Amino acid sequence: MRLIETTPSHIRTSAQHLLTDSRQLSFPEQTLFFAIRGERHDGHLFVADLYQRGVREFVVEQEAVPAALKAEIETWPDATVWAVPSALRALQYLAAQRRAQHTIPVVGITGSNGKTIVKEWLTQLLMPDHYVVASPKSYNSQVGVPLSVWLLNEKHTIALFEAGISRPHEMEYLQPVIQPTVGLFTNIGTAHDEGFRSQKQKITEKLRLFTKADKLIYRKDYTAIDEEVRLILSSVNPGLQTLTWATSAATAGGPSDVQVQLTPGPEGVLIQLMGTLGEHTFTSHFRDEASLENLLHCLVFLLDLGLTPDAIRERIKRLRPVSMRLELKEGINRCYIIDDSYNNDLQGLTMALNFLAQQEHRSHKVVILSDVLQAGQPEQDLYGQIARLLLEKGVQRLIGIGPKMQQNQQLFHLLPASEFYGDTATFLNAFSFPSLTESVVLVKGARSFSFEQIINRLQQKVHGTVLEINLDALTHNLNYYRAKAGPQTRIMVMVKAFAYGSGSAEVANLLQFHRVDYLAVAYADEGVSLRQNGITLPIMVMNPARPTFDTLVQYTLEPELYSRRILTDWLDYLNQHPDNGAAPAVHLKLDTGMHRLGFMENEIDWLLGQLRAQPALEVASVFSHLVGADEGEHNSFSRLQYERFVRGAALIEEALGRPVVKHLLNSAGIVRFPEFRLDMVRVGIGLYGVEATGQEQRFLQSVGTMKTVISQIKPIPAQNTVGYSRRGKLQRDTRLGTLALGYADGYDRRLGNGVGQVWVNGTLCPTVGNVCMDMTMVDLTHASAEEGDEVIVFGKELPLIDLAARIGTIPYELLTGVSERVKRVYFKE
Repeated sequence: MRLIETTPSHIRTSAQHLLTDSRQLSFPEQTLFFAIRGERHDGHLFVADLYQRGVREFVVEQEAVPAALKAEIETWPDATVWAVPSALRALQYLAAQRRAQHTIPVVGITGSNGKTIVKEWLTQLLMPDHYVVASPKSYNSQVGVPLSVWLLNEKHTIALFEAGISRPHEMEYLQPVIQPTVGLFTNIGTAHDEGFRSQKQKITEKLRLFTKADKLIYRKDYTAIDEEVRLILSSVNPGLQTLTWATSAATAGGPSDVQVQLTPGPEGVLIQLMGTLGEHTFTSHFRDEASLENLLHCLVFLLDLGLTPDAIRERIKRLRPVSMRLELKEGINRCYIIDDSYNNDLQGLTMALNFLAQQEHRSHKVVILSDVLQAGQPEQDLYGQIARLLLEKGVQRLIGIGPKMQQNQQLFHLLPASEFYGDTATFLNAFSFPSLTESVVLVKGARSFSFEQIINRLQQKVHGTVLEINLDALTHNLNYYRAKAGPQTRIMVMVKAFAYGSGSAEVANLLQFHRVDYLAVAYADEGVSLRQNGITLPIMVMNPARPTFDTLVQYTLEPELYSRRILTDWLDYLNQHPDNGAAPAVHLKLDTGMHRLGFMENEIDWLLGQLRAQPALEVASVFSHLVGADEGEHNSFSRLQYERFVRGAALIEEALGRPVVKHLLNSAGIVRFPEFRLDMVRVGIGLYGVEATGQEQRFLQSVGTMKTVISQIKPIPAQNTVGYSRRGKLQRDTRLGTLALGYADGYDRRLGNGVGQVWVNGTLCPTVGNVCMDMTMVDLTHASAEEGDEVIVFGKELPLIDLAARIGTIPYELLTGVSERVKRVYFKE
């Protein structure tokens, strides 16, 4: 096969998937790969490997194909390789052609901040009425936009695409790709200021997205945006309609089309809209300024689209926050540290403070903040605004670092406590770290301040092995199961066994933030720990015992009642303690075939008699558990269990004289038996990235990544032995590495002697000898590795499912077996 030198307009492909990152390959036979050159990468380096992995269509660049690759391509009889001047422009051209085939409304979203949130919220709000296609995550770049638009198909009825730029002329390439019919300009801030001569130029460049749009929605309070729209865009696109909203009574360009009044109250923020779209009121459970701005963009768009106010009110109740790029970890003195030390701008600070406010682990909130650079506004205004922001967010202590923070420290006098340092080194030398106790500490700094040094001092010292928990992935998996269950089905999440090893309080806090309906734990002490860490969600305790009943009442923990004995004990306890106040609700478990816990079918009549005799007993739910939801061979028995459960639940509801919440499905059942979803489903291992049926694993994201380090590397000659009992017998000269990982960390002893492997700088390395309590030896002969290098024990590169299969167990066992001495680090992309 020879290279076909051509232009993008002559490329003809039936590929369903466009690929620019070789690591993301999923369907090689349906993929067209674009070898794009960037500042730090060159896609041509991966073309040959992708051919070996099954890809047969490629777009390369005429001037960038190495001679060796050209020669190799000529030996590929079944490949099609187009050579064009620019692979990136070819990608954009193909996507633009795809876009031109569709006449549906296409919303183009740009602005300095909020693009992804507005897009995600509009997606949620529109889905009941539309087939929505939207940019995945933050796919708003020169590459991300065409990949997003390529997702368009004939089923979609509306499209939402975001576009971001960092320098002039970039939007010229994105406009033909998106071709928006409706534009939404979220706001203007300091992000990417360095790429433009002025804010005015940046606004003008962003407005290029709307040169052929029919309508543009924006906030008129941003006078700079309003001025550019009126002076420039209207002359370029004279047919453009504008729909503006504002919280200010009057603006320089005249009144807005929609006037907004915001009134905080105990139930949320009351939003009143008046103007060309009519008079309407809504209530937001989001209170921060950034979220309210994002929500108002959505409200104006939806009203203009024709959604009824009642429908909008109902839907915004279910809006969920969008993940943010932050890292949460345990710190010294029982503190939690939020590491957001990679940049510092006003909008990013607002988002970080919102995340700080969400943390219920500790009530005392501390912010360590550097100077805000390149903000483009007078210092007094900037730092006065920051001071007001910190006050509004309930920050009790500010530690300011940098000359600008010092010079403007008088603006922060209303905060309960504040102190200032000229630079990071002075802070590290002079600050009293023991004074930070029982707090959540947000560390937010511009890169030039090297706040990673502060993080190193604040975070709890860990030994070489850590378990990283990706909160974005956890959120993604939760939303996956939410979508499977449907909007009317409640969600109970299992956080027993230290949240499957992921950290109960931290995971529960995220779940509470995302408004799941219930949590479930195995034992009362787990529930107590959650309550002590600020968790207020209803909690079901699956294994209550009479000695814990006082605790259940004290902490409002709801017991699972599963037998004559435990129900009788509970009723006796309530009768003996009439002055305890309102007793928590209970959950009745029926045994439909698991034969573990639960009332048997022949005990139902006795149970019904007890319920009729105790009308004050509050039954929160009735549930059971499928035996083999993850295996097709048990389908008929699963259906039999469902029939048994529905029959028993109906009798209980009749005895109670009212309906109760019914739930049967676990993670596997949600996937395989959606018709059994009933009123609530229980999400367990699936939340942590393991799809037990194996059918839809590709839709889940890996949540946990266990990492360790190489403590020592040494050459060991052949015929030597390694480890206890001399089990590791070397057949050749070996470069042996010792890892800071052992069975006391949860690394199963069965993974020794070559059964297990670890990922070292792109190479799988087998274990050698027995796994020790605190150390494991591996063969590094074929790996490029040095002492201190990071090692992946399991994660995206080495899936937990594969690791479990090597020793004939299940991922549950390995996850829950990760020792609590292994520190958890939580992060958000």
